[in-house]
Amino acid sequence: MTSPPRQRPAHTADERTQLIGWLDMQRAVIAWKCEGLSDADAHRSLLPTSPLMTVAGLVSHLRWVENLWFEYMFLGRPAEGPRFAEGPEDADMRVDGVPLAQLLADYQQQCALSNEIIAAHGLDALGQQTRYASGSASLRWMLFHMIEETARHAGHLDTIRELLDGETGYY
Repeated sequence: MTSPPRQRPAHTADERTQLIGWLDMQRAVIAWKCEGLSDADAHRSLLPTSPLMTVAGLVSHLRWVENLWFEYMFLGRPAEGPRFAEGPEDADMRVDGVPLAQLLADYQQQCALSNEIIAAHGLDALGQQTRYASGSASLRWMLFHMIEETARHAGHLDTIRELLDGETGYY
């Protein structure tokens, strides 16, 4: 699977274009950091104090974070996915046996759905999830948060990838 292009938004683009552009670029970095990895390496744990922080675990986590913020928090849809199921903490990162290609396809599909949701609403629209204070944040706030969340984990993937096989690169 070839990752999407990693392009920064134009310096003079409008706010919506910049927000989506930065988020899409970080999403593309996630896919890029996975290119050429075997399933064994994608599931290999390298951080003794964070054994679930694998390439595969992070891709799955990001998929479910997209679902959490844009479907559950923003639209108020019913809670779904491993983070809402009865089970262990960090269940969204427990993906032993799930091929990396499947995790990336699920992430890409979730990102496409998130982009449809974003396109259908104004940046000032408020989230519909009343259970949490951040569930009533604006779509703009949620986009900024998702840029931060995705970029932070792209940094984790950068480090993990370097530890796995020495591959490095900046966006």
